[in-house]
Amino acid sequence: MNFVENDNNNRYHEALNNLTPADVYFGRSDKILKQRAIIKQKTIAKRRQLYNQQKILIL
Repeated sequence: MNFVENDNNNRYHEALNNLTPADVYFGRSDKILKQRAIIKQKTIAKRRQLYNQQKILIL
């Protein structure tokens, strides 16, 4: 029983966009994917900023 509980509630599935089956079943997938997209954009912006700062320091 613990295996099924873990598989359905805690384990991310690649076929479900790396969401848990519970997230998809209860309709949380859109919110989670939107949050991930925001985090990704912030990360890209921060990396670009750090790259440009390092580039300026080298020159």
